[in-house]
Amino acid sequence: MSELKKDIEQISDELLVKLVIDAFHRIIVHYGQWFAQVEHQIGMERAMEVEQQVWDASMGNQLKRLGKTFGFPVENGVPEVIRNMPREGLTDLLEKLGVNWLANDGIWFQAVEGKFGMNDAKRCNDTCWTRYSPFEAARIRDLLELPKNGGIPALKRALEFRMYALINKQSAEDIDENCLIFRMNDCRVQAARKRKGLPDYPCKTAGLVEYSRFAETIDSRIRTECLGCPPDEHPDEWFCAWKFTVNNDK
Repeated sequence: MSELKKDIEQISDELLVKLVIDAFHRIIVHYGQWFAQVEHQIGMERAMEVEQQVWDASMGNQLKRLGKTFGFPVENGVPEVIRNMPREGLTDLLEKLGVNWLANDGIWFQAVEGKFGMNDAKRCNDTCWTRYSPFEAARIRDLLELPKNGGIPALKRALEFRMYALINKQSAEDIDENCLIFRMNDCRVQAARKRKGLPDYPCKTAGLVEYSRFAETIDSRIRTECLGCPPDEHPDEWFCAWKFTVNNDK
């Protein structure tokens, strides 16, 4: 028997449960640290290629082991309980995951703001979007099998599958084959602030990197222009609006 197992036999049930939960925590953070370092050493584009290979292998292995422990079958890396859920259940689960994603983002922001102030929280938030937005765009592009330089049609399709699209109301207006105007008609964060009588959160600095990096990942020729985003004034019909144009000279 290993020394660790001997130690575990002597701890309380409560601590043992905490250790199990914290093991998941450590796996998540370690995975993220690996991705961050690979991105730092070899660049985002190649890091995303490696990450896809790692995700498929790592998640498949982890689910297989957990399936044996908890008694749920896993087929091609997907738990049977998820694969067999009705469409309504899967749609509801996606929405809940979107809310969890947004809550996770907000908890991070508030924790940094509470400890270091608004300026550092915004700085961390904006930098986070420079990494997350191209990652999300690449995942959507690959999942939907969109062409790498698919222009406005590919971007319009990809915007429909962002995490934000699961929880916010948005719209897209085709100006022509090379131009699209995208509007966030109802933003969960801003709407909550409005209900509390608070001013809009000034998210323009984050939006500028968020939308431009997303669009460039879908098609490197696409140029992004902000038509309005808090703290800018905006009509009641939307909180922020963005113009995407294909630059054929690029």
